[in-house]
Amino acid sequence: MAPPTATETYAVEQTTPSKGYDKPASQPEDAATHEPGLTQAGARVQMQKFPAPPKFSDKYEEREYLKGRLALAFRIFGKEGFDEGVAGHITLRDPVKPDHFWVNPFGVAFSQIKASDLILVNHDGKVVDGGPCRLLNQAAYMIHAAVHAARPDVMCAAHSHSIYGRAFCTLGRELDITTQDSCAFYDDHAVYNSFRGVVLVKEEGENIAQSLGNKKAVILQNHGLLTVGQTIEATVFWFCSMEKCCRAQLMADAAAAGRGGETIKISPEDAAFTYKAVGTPRAGWFSAKPAFDVMEAACAPEVFA
Repeated sequence: MAPPTATETYAVEQTTPSKGYDKPASQPEDAATHEPGLTQAGARVQMQKFPAPPKFSDKYEEREYLKGRLALAFRIFGKEGFDEGVAGHITLRDPVKPDHFWVNPFGVAFSQIKASDLILVNHDGKVVDGGPCRLLNQAAYMIHAAVHAARPDVMCAAHSHSIYGRAFCTLGRELDITTQDSCAFYDDHAVYNSFRGVVLVKEEGENIAQSLGNKKAVILQNHGLLTVGQTIEATVFWFCSMEKCCRAQLMADAAAAGRGGETIKISPEDAAFTYKAVGTPRAGWFSAKPAFDVMEAACAPEVFA
């Protein structure tokens, strides 16, 4: 499919998460990443320096680093089986030109993507730079251009037709907060209760962005999952975790129904408390670090070529 040629402006209202949850290293001072009940002070006793996303003074250097991380993200999606045919896309807001984003070329396998394969797209839908294959998935453009326009805090957005996500999305409902992992999505995900086929029109992308609002994820009814983040790593972790939360809930609901009961939900107070440890941007980045380390060890230096 050819990318749109007409210049379009996305009119969705801009929104961002509350202060303290809108930056790559955001983390409440009284909570340690991914460890409910452990304070930052307690964490410092155990570790001299708690990891955080790298910072760059040179935007071009940052661009090259992030393109490498985005290529690793696609390799992780490929390993997890989040590829089916040519569906799925992950975008990175360009640090040099923030009104542009990098995305996978249409029809190139996730498991083979290199940093040099990525293509740079402006918000008019024109491919302005990138690898040898410059085919643009029009659905990727329509969804991601709207999301990036509506969310200035979002560095990365990911969407795929993962099996448990698309099974759960047929229910048209939010996740139940029944596990520690699902607390990362407590009051921080939405449902887009509509399906109008492949997203090929501007209005549908805007509607998805509006449904996402200031949250980290949206369940697209009859379609799949979409997650966003202030880092590539957090975005990928939110997607992988949400996919597993969907799987866990489908299994738990089936088991409960088979016994004539229902699952036990975590109280709003406990869910909100746990969210401060497992649902923050820094928690998402740190939780993804092992998967990125493993993938980098497995496919470097090829992936950075």
